[in-house]
Amino acid sequence: MVCRLHKSLYGLKQASRTWFRRFSSAIQDIGFQQSRADYSLFTLVRGNSITVILLYVDDMIITGNDEQEIQNLKQFLNGCFRIKDLGLLKYFLGVEVARSKDGISICQRKYTLDILEEAGLLGVKPTKVPMEPELVLTTTGSDALKEPAQYR
Repeated sequence: MVCRLHKSLYGLKQASRTWFRRFSSAIQDIGFQQSRADYSLFTLVRGNSITVILLYVDDMIITGNDEQEIQNLKQFLNGCFRIKDLGLLKYFLGVEVARSKDGISICQRKYTLDILEEAGLLGVKPTKVPMEPELVLTTTGSDALKEPAQYR
């Protein structure tokens, strides 16, 4: 028996491309323009209102200057894709976002702490140089790295 699959299965190589095509087609149908500089960025301008979507795989940021347009977009997306609204942006792709009266600040503190923990360096004293000060480097006589791909 031969069957034709009408939707993508999660985990297949082509699943992410199928999802992106479906998503971009749906939002372009309601007037969003895809950026030529970054294909994961979509904008909608109506009069003085601007709405922006940034998509990375299945995570997205929605922002704009018209709260009603944003709510309408969320309803549309929920009807098409069953989205989960996580509220105001606090964390996206390893970047922490904080708002204050002075503006927006971003940092990668959690990501940095995760790397330090993975390397077994969480809680060590800071140093001015990343090696022993008396170390003499040579091209021979050193042990090969266990996982060289980590350092590339």
